[in-house]
Amino acid sequence: MFDRHEDIEPHEIFYDHLAKNHEESLDLGEKKFEISLPEKALRLPLLIAGIFCSVALIRVVELQTVEGKEFAKQAAQNKYLFYKVQSDRGIIYDNNFKPLVQNQSTFDLQCLNERMPEAGPERNRTVSSLAQIAGLDIASLDAAIVSAKIPTVGNLDHKSLIVLEARIGDFPGCAIVKRPIRNYVNDAGLSHLLGYMGKIDQNEWNTSPELYSINDYVGRDGLEKSYENTLRKDPGRMRIERDAKGNIISENVSETPESGDSLQLWIDYDLQKKLNEAMARQLKNLGLTKGAAIAMDPNTGGVLAMVSFPDYDNNLFSSGNSEEVGKLFDNKDNPLFNRTISGRYLTGSTIKPLEAAAALQEKIISPSKQINCQGKLVVQNRYNADIVYTFNDNHVHGATNMYKAIAESCNAYFQTLGGGYADQQGLGPSRIKKYLDLFGWEEPTGVDLPGEIAGFVPDQAWKKEKFAGTQDQSWGDGDTYNLAIGQGFIGITPVEVVSAYAAIANGGTLYRPQLVKKVVDSNKNIIEEKAPQIIRQNFIDAENLNAVREGMRHGVNGVNAPLASSLILNQLGIPLASKTGTAQLRKGADGKDLLNSWVGVFGPYDKPEIVLLVMMEEVHEGQLAVLPVAKEVLGWYFEPKNKDGVRLSDAAERAAESATSSEGVATTTLESGVEGAGDTLIPGSAEELIPLLDLGGGLEPAKPEDPGN
Repeated sequence: MFDRHEDIEPHEIFYDHLAKNHEESLDLGEKKFEISLPEKALRLPLLIAGIFCSVALIRVVELQTVEGKEFAKQAAQNKYLFYKVQSDRGIIYDNNFKPLVQNQSTFDLQCLNERMPEAGPERNRTVSSLAQIAGLDIASLDAAIVSAKIPTVGNLDHKSLIVLEARIGDFPGCAIVKRPIRNYVNDAGLSHLLGYMGKIDQNEWNTSPELYSINDYVGRDGLEKSYENTLRKDPGRMRIERDAKGNIISENVSETPESGDSLQLWIDYDLQKKLNEAMARQLKNLGLTKGAAIAMDPNTGGVLAMVSFPDYDNNLFSSGNSEEVGKLFDNKDNPLFNRTISGRYLTGSTIKPLEAAAALQEKIISPSKQINCQGKLVVQNRYNADIVYTFNDNHVHGATNMYKAIAESCNAYFQTLGGGYADQQGLGPSRIKKYLDLFGWEEPTGVDLPGEIAGFVPDQAWKKEKFAGTQDQSWGDGDTYNLAIGQGFIGITPVEVVSAYAAIANGGTLYRPQLVKKVVDSNKNIIEEKAPQIIRQNFIDAENLNAVREGMRHGVNGVNAPLASSLILNQLGIPLASKTGTAQLRKGADGKDLLNSWVGVFGPYDKPEIVLLVMMEEVHEGQLAVLPVAKEVLGWYFEPKNKDGVRLSDAAERAAESATSSEGVATTTLESGVEGAGDTLIPGSAEELIPLLDLGGGLEPAKPEDPGN
């Protein structure tokens, strides 16, 4: 016990004395007040106090035992944040493992409005500084933040990125986000084939939230879309630990991301580039913009090259340049439209080898039987003999058997086969349609690309429904004659035509076209090998196909066919077989016909390894269009190679470090023995169906072109 000594001031003694005198005057000095309360008056307060204490005790127990775990969980959630870590997307290689697309990274600025300063000087300062760094307008940046645009600013340039990384702590609610993007090879016309990436939409994210975040990008077209599930695998998870103030303490990968698988294609990059260059050059020389070309392995259905014109740069969709992307949609030539699989076209005389095979299979003619072609067919109206229809041919072919008819593309011969004439029985529209269907001309081929449509072959029932109630609803002989030479209402896709020609080349097997050859892992080990898929086979006897093939061979070498339509290819010295076709669309501004121009070629003749199809739209009458492309590409393809397997011309160019020659082939007037000789042009139409392209970014869909373009 410690004594406590304190000094007492004089005024304290004075105050105590006054207080004592005051108590004595009131007689309060030693008195106590004791009032006895009734027992009942104490019961209610005690009861209330008891209830209150009981409730408090129960709540304490509940907080400690029942809800304690939940609060602890919430506290941990506030302490830790989990983010998806996207895996590397698979690479797409050509047949020789040349990368056609690779992964790169870009950086975006993302600002969350609810975590930023509210309206006032502080917010104005923040937004103004951000806008100055990013080189943006203050109002537009603030609008992007308020509207929760994702990302707020995409694809930061290098300078902005460096400044923001150094100052990001000055901008609460904002972060720099790393985003993977795809970088595509863009010098070989691969855009329609590879496709592009677009931002995921809400429905897609709702379907697979375990695989995607709302900021992710997914395949929107081409192989990127077809093989989305293969190229993209499971994402990982990043755990970020924060302190009470929200500062990041640590970052750890809690689940490792699984990289996507890669694709090895049938595509030969060198062939793809050569075909693209030859097509682009010839289109430019002729003042044209639209066309398509496909090279296929007839023994597997593997697509060796595929181009559609006009082309586009699919890297634009990764750049975030909405203005340039918008121009693609506004372009009247619709560069996003893949003409190889989604365009329906009048085939012209490319139908004739298929019709010849049908006639032989139905045994209505032998290949050696001759039909006398005098340059036209004259047909009387079945109801009025005074009405006469004349179907003109381009030439008087004279006595013509099947081989010569195919080689010279004699319309009168095939109109006779199709509709019958004099004593020669015809196939009629039903049997023509039957065999075109067997060759796959009215069903999607199943090529592993999105957006393919089926071709169309008209018949009596269709015309009756289409033109119901008009004088055109009946199917007449003229409709059959038109169909027999690929005119009128027929519309077939280039991929259907090349597949049918591949079946002729290989002896009667119709393969499903395939772009992907193998699925491989990141070390190029095979995960899955895509076996060739047979759609049907043996639907035409081998001897009948051999007769058709021989006629196509004569189209190149000119044997017994002085007006052979593909004689220019004979200059290559390679045993090739070919069939050309021209189909009239309409009159051009100069009064000349505008045409679809085709050529299908395969070789070597005895053991085919490639089928090449080239088609150009709106070719002006008299222009030599597609044969020069076929000649250039096939001449390069079959060129001798050095000991390293490099073509001699390519080796010379590399040694000289020179660019590929840009000289084109001059426009040539059609004469006997050149492209399309003998193809009578009968007015018709072509139809293209334009797929809707969903970019996930609110862009308008591509607008359909007018039929016949």
